[in-house]
Amino acid sequence: MELFNTSARTVIPIKRCVTFPANTHSIGLWNKTDYWRVNATLPYFKFSFPLQNYTIPVLEVEMLSMFFVTQISHFFLKMIGLPMFVAELLAGIFLGDAIAPRFIEKYFQTVFRLNNQDILGTMTLFSYMMFIFLSGVKMDLSIVFRTGSKAFHTGALAMVAPLLLGAVTQLLLTHYWDLTKQENLQLMFILTTHSITSFPVIAVLLEDLKIFNSELGRLGLSSSIISDILGVFLTALATLAKVWDKSIALGFLDLVMVTVFTLVVVYVGRPAMVWMVSQTPEGRPVKKIYLSIIIIAVMFSAVLSNWYHMTLMFGPMILGLAVPDGPPLGAALVKKFEPLVSGVLLPLFVTIGMIKASPFDLKIDSTLTQANAIIVCVIILSKFFFSFIPPLMSKMPLKDSLAIAFIMSYKGVVEMASYGIARDSKVIDLEIYSFVMATIFVTAIIVPLAVRNLYDPMRKYAGYQKRNIMQSAADDAELRIVTCINRSDNTLPIINLLDVSCPTKENPISVYVLHLIELVGRATPVFISHQLQKKTIANYSYSENVILSFCHFQRENHGTANVNVFTAISPTEYMHDDICTLALDKLASLIIVPFHRKWSIDGATIESEDVTVRSINCSVVERAPCSVAILITRGRSESVESMASRQASYRVALIFLGGSDDREALTFAKRMANDSFIKLTVIHFVLTAEEKEMKQWDKVLDHEVLKEIAGSDNNGGAGNGRGGKGNIGYVRETVKDGTQTAAALRSIVDDYELFIVGRRFNLKSNLTSGLDEWSEFPELGVVGDLLASTDVVSKASVLVVQQQKLSS
Repeated sequence: MELFNTSARTVIPIKRCVTFPANTHSIGLWNKTDYWRVNATLPYFKFSFPLQNYTIPVLEVEMLSMFFVTQISHFFLKMIGLPMFVAELLAGIFLGDAIAPRFIEKYFQTVFRLNNQDILGTMTLFSYMMFIFLSGVKMDLSIVFRTGSKAFHTGALAMVAPLLLGAVTQLLLTHYWDLTKQENLQLMFILTTHSITSFPVIAVLLEDLKIFNSELGRLGLSSSIISDILGVFLTALATLAKVWDKSIALGFLDLVMVTVFTLVVVYVGRPAMVWMVSQTPEGRPVKKIYLSIIIIAVMFSAVLSNWYHMTLMFGPMILGLAVPDGPPLGAALVKKFEPLVSGVLLPLFVTIGMIKASPFDLKIDSTLTQANAIIVCVIILSKFFFSFIPPLMSKMPLKDSLAIAFIMSYKGVVEMASYGIARDSKVIDLEIYSFVMATIFVTAIIVPLAVRNLYDPMRKYAGYQKRNIMQSAADDAELRIVTCINRSDNTLPIINLLDVSCPTKENPISVYVLHLIELVGRATPVFISHQLQKKTIANYSYSENVILSFCHFQRENHGTANVNVFTAISPTEYMHDDICTLALDKLASLIIVPFHRKWSIDGATIESEDVTVRSINCSVVERAPCSVAILITRGRSESVESMASRQASYRVALIFLGGSDDREALTFAKRMANDSFIKLTVIHFVLTAEEKEMKQWDKVLDHEVLKEIAGSDNNGGAGNGRGGKGNIGYVRETVKDGTQTAAALRSIVDDYELFIVGRRFNLKSNLTSGLDEWSEFPELGVVGDLLASTDVVSKASVLVVQQQKLSS
């Protein structure tokens, strides 16, 4: 800079240093100017980084470094059952100043330097704000009014007891060590924050442990909601009290602002979003302008939160709670933003939070650190103990009570954010921050491992009692069936199958219909019981068409069929748990699930295929506490009543090859034959030579179940035989291998409306030799897979039955 002296007519040079902000974009990798080069190089690689003066390349390399270390860590940690959150924390430790500078000092100084941390910090804090908003969207507050005493007492004690015991401990420490007012304020903040059990944190933990939809998971979610609500209320009061202590007028103004904001959200924002839902046609996506307005409102609510001295997250959380959960609005918000927020940005927030926690800041000899350690230990132990007592007093098993205590003691991203914001605001010192971050890391390791060892969600499905069709028939008990509806077009085929199962007053059936809906836009699974006798259809917001259809079925079978309809709204990966739990609770003998393929009218081509439904079916077949049947519907679905008006009989074929599954299928088929409208044909495949691989006891049991309908033709001998009794026919087919079995089945596919087969999984036999090599769906077994194949053109439905697997 030059200054002109008018009197001396001279120019006086003046030096002034000006710091310009870093450029955003790089000028190119191949530009070799001195401005581009950086003297810092890796010690083992002759390579220069074009990063020093450009913020975008630095940001990108920072993100790539964190993702790379996180994924490598998770690859090994998942082998021992630790979730992704631990890998994200471990990445922060590896890239922190305790480890990274020792091995890649120049790289660390170039990439993770201070003048670029504001950009990364701002971006990750925005991601946390969106995470809190989406957590509010997914949270169902109505669960507070539906929760039982066990969940309420667990959640309340897990919050109140540690807070009171921690406060008493702090008073004793203050008296003993003479702590200053500033130190007491820091300890009070740690006491309040660490006593809370956050709902979003527990929801993520349960999903990582794959017990989200289990009985223990539901209790954990309900308890954490109670604790979180109390915690938010307490935090708001503490914040207002802090402001009130400085200025009564300002504190009163903040209280008015908080109240006004909440009322505006409840009485203006919520009705506006309900109007958005009403303007969205059923089955159509929400307009993008609505989503944009809501996101702008989220950012504005965060600004308001700062203005009236609440935390940055207060406004977004309240606004998120006001959003109608589930489809279409809540589901659209979660679907649009969840992958970016939770999948990309939030892991960066966790890693950055751990990078800022340096072990060099810990001062073990410090009175403040020792007091903090004592208070944190008191909080953790008291939270564990008082979360353990209510479930145990409610007669929950000891291991399950211990598991829920570990779950309620878990800490995660919400606590990290609270401590990080307090650190940046100088509310807590670096030594306090580093210590509490270390406790979060230890908790994140111990809790998942402990819960996995204590709680096995599959344990309750272990079959020690016989719950199958054969046992039900032997006891002359009513047949209890759980049937699942995934799509609306599943309803009619299921009702047709129940119709032909011949419910009578002597042999009634109880049907428990479970309508499965994918959980989208909410974090809490919902299980609704629709009592057809007590409520009207107009009161239901879910499953109206399903309820109407089964109401008609119950009226048509008055006195012989009892129907109860349920709706389960849960993630698809946990729907099998709803199905098996319902079957367990209702002592069902059979679960009927629809096949995952939808066929065209002619039964020749596939219209749609849902792999998630197949995954549910496979899980049910593997874990079910009773027998399972998969119903494959091909061709146009037609009611049994209309079919009876056109033809004299409904033709059913039972394919019998031998084994427990085939005997179970035959028992169900014989029940159908009690109806004179049903024409049952039992097709018994036998080998030309006696099969030595088959167990002798199985042969005896097969002979007994066939003896009643086959007569003398079941005694062996060469050639094909025919027999039967009443409307049950018996055909004996003699074949020499799987090829002849397949040919015989192909020749009769157009002769029947329904085929019933046993799964016979992993049961080796010459009757099906070679066919298993071409099997596409193991859950159907060899014969069922053949009849459901696209190579077989048929309109006949197929029912594949698997008898209950008893635990050894």
